[in-house]
This record gives sequence, structure tokens and C-alpha cells, in this order.
Amino acid sequence: MAGDGAARRRSPVLRLLRTLWLALLALPVLLLVAILLYAFVPVPSTMMLGRWLTLQPVERQWVPLTDISPNLIRAVIAAEDQRYCSHRGVDWVELNAVMEDEDGPSRGASTLTMQTAKNVFLWPGRSYVRKALEIPLAMAIDFAWGKPRVVEVYLNVAEWGEGVFGAEAAAQRHFGKPAAKLTPAEAARLAGALPNPLLRDPAKPSRALLSASARVQRRVGQLGPLGDCAVPA
Repeated sequence: MAGDGAARRRSPVLRLLRTLWLALLALPVLLLVAILLYAFVPVPSTMMLGRWLTLQPVERQWVPLTDISPNLIRAVIAAEDQRYCSHRGVDWVELNAVMEDEDGPSRGASTLTMQTAKNVFLWPGRSYVRKALEIPLAMAIDFAWGKPRVVEVYLNVAEWGEGVFGAEAAAQRHFGKPAAKLTPAEAARLAGALPNPLLRDPAKPSRALLSASARVQRRVGQLGPLGDCAVPA
């Protein structure tokens, strides 16, 4: 009888452990399904989901890449990942340099693809764990989605202000126009604001943002055809 009682007491613990184990086994399958599904449907970011769950407002209107100005596509590539068109999701040259640096993952090396993986599947913040998860996810979405789709998702989930997500909402909020009509200067301001979108206002640019946007415009000029892999024909 005592043995039966001990077995009953252990049973909930065993069920919990079994459930956790099955969840761990199911996670890669769920990620694969999400990656395949997100190749075709509008994609939320984890930041957007967090705001919805806490009943905070979200401004976002999903638009296809053809409804986003090529000026913004090139500006974001120039600002965030100048070798975007030549790598397969991970810039191993930059990543190796960062891993050898004493600052580790606290600086650089995040490609547009890795940032997209983080925004859609992971959490904000800097850590070796998140960086390690970004790498296989970035390689997977680069393979499954292709360059134009990765940029399309990135530009629809990037944050450009408190609760403002995506290029269309950002263009409407900051410039009163659709994302398709952004000028090179406006696109450079939006791209220059990305490192700190809550403090940098593209509509009322600070001296630092004006300097950053000028730097973006110079880089766009230097990209040439290397910035065109995600621009719709």
C-alpha cells in the first residue's frame, strides 16, 4: 500500500516531466511550420504580440514589398547590413570578429536576416544564448524565404516609435504619406532611426539622426547593385 501511495505522489511529477519533454520535442516542428507559413502570410513580431497581450496599442499595416519605396529598401540594407545580398543569412566574417572581441555579442554582426529572426521568433536583449539561436533561424529563413521576403518581413515588423511597427505605419506617422512615396532623404532618416527608434524621431530629427541619415545616404551610393537583391523588379 505504501508503494502505491508513493507511486501516486510521483505520478503528477512524471506527467509534468513527460509533458515538458514532449514540448521540447515539438518545438523544432512548430518552428519549421511557422517558418514555412510565414513565407506567405503577414507576420507579427514578438514585440507586437507582447503589446497585444498587455492591451497596449499597436500601429501596423502590412504592405507587400512592392508597396514600399526602393529608397527605403536600399537605405535599410545600407544602414544595417551592407553585405546582405552576398551572404546566406549570417555574415561569418563579422560574426567571427565579434566573437573574438572582448565585448562579445554586445556589438554588431547581426545581419538583417538575424534581426528578422530575432524580431519574429525570439526576444529583445543581448546574450550569447539568443545570438546562438539567431544563427540557425537566420539560415533557415534565408533558405526558405529568399532575400526579398526577408526584407519584406523585416520592414513590416521593425519598430519606428512607441507602438509603431512597419514601414507603412512609420511613413504615415512621421511623414504623412504611404511607404511607397518615401524620398531618399526620408528613407535615410527612417533607416538612421533604427538603432534607437524610441528616442530618434524621423519627423523631428536631432543632430545625431541627421548625421546618421547622411551616413546612410553615402552608403546607399556606395552599394550599387549590391543593394538591389531585394528590390522588386
